[in-house]
Amino acid sequence: MSEVQIAPKEVIYCEVCSFPPEYCEFGGTFNKCKAWLEKEHPQLFQSLYSADALAAATSSLSLEKEEKISQDLQKKRRKEEKKQERELQQKLASKVLIKKIARTKRKQVIAISGLEVFNIDMKKLAKTFASKFATGASVTKNLEKKDEIIIQGDVGDEVEQYILELLEKDGLTEVKVEQVDEKPKKKKPTAPGTGTGNATSTYDTSQINDLLIL
Repeated sequence: MSEVQIAPKEVIYCEVCSFPPEYCEFGGTFNKCKAWLEKEHPQLFQSLYSADALAAATSSLSLEKEEKISQDLQKKRRKEEKKQERELQQKLASKVLIKKIARTKRKQVIAISGLEVFNIDMKKLAKTFASKFATGASVTKNLEKKDEIIIQGDVGDEVEQYILELLEKDGLTEVKVEQVDEKPKKKKPTAPGTGTGNATSTYDTSQINDLLIL
């Protein structure tokens, strides 16, 4: 007896919310999901949202229950849309800072901060930079107790271009990415009989040396 061959079922996932299209209405990007589905999968769109499809889906509901479900969904969508709008405004108001820190006259490290609001996996990005630039890269805490990426070498321009492209993929072209040079402060003159009186730099260079492999 021959075995019955069962063809695999193709499952489509929405590129906006990542749900199957049948569940997009329960997310906060329903209108965007519908626009994407109508453009990319018009037949599936018709089967879900045509007048006949909507009528069939609600035929077993009472008018009162149907209205309540519709109101609840609209309320949830408005709440999610407001939340997403607040998050977007926070991202657009943020700034990514790329600091060039001189360790010696010939050696520099790059410190990248301000990426935490973009939901970027910092450890993964550090590994990407280490591989891309064939250098050392790690994640540490800055003076504000926030994650930043430390990269060995003078690769500020390349890092800036990569981050700009990364943000552009998410439509965040208005986010500022700024490079600054940060050099250790010069030593203060030593007053007679008062010891060395060395000034401390903004960054703890001993911490950077411990984190990075020369």
